[in-house]
Amino acid sequence: QVQLVESGGGLVQAGGSLRLSCAASRVIFSTLTMGWYRQAPGKQRELVARMTGGGTTNYADSVKGRFTISRDNAKNTVYLQMNTLKPEDTAVYYCNWRTYGLGAGEYWGQGTQVTVSS
Repeated sequence: QVQLVESGGGLVQAGGSLRLSCAASRVIFSTLTMGWYRQAPGKQRELVARMTGGGTTNYADSVKGRFTISRDNAKNTVYLQMNTLKPEDTAVYYCNWRTYGLGAGEYWGQGTQVTVSS
């Protein structure tokens, strides 16, 4: 079992930046993907950014050029650097980690609120 602990959310003005962190409770050797999703009030959860175990990244069109996903294997942590934030980025952001092989699973963090004021 893996626990994911997120941090870094908060309130920021439009145009500002935040960095979200997601720390896994143990080393994960068989990462399929790690990523960030978000859910705004009244909307479905959507993919924001994702990285494969091999390092390939993909982003939602709405955040391309503004958000960057990265990881630190030594710290079992994935990050989401969010720049030039917009009010429409306001949502609860969730970390997601999928593994493959024996004991494959999918894990979610508890979510962290990001609020961007205009």
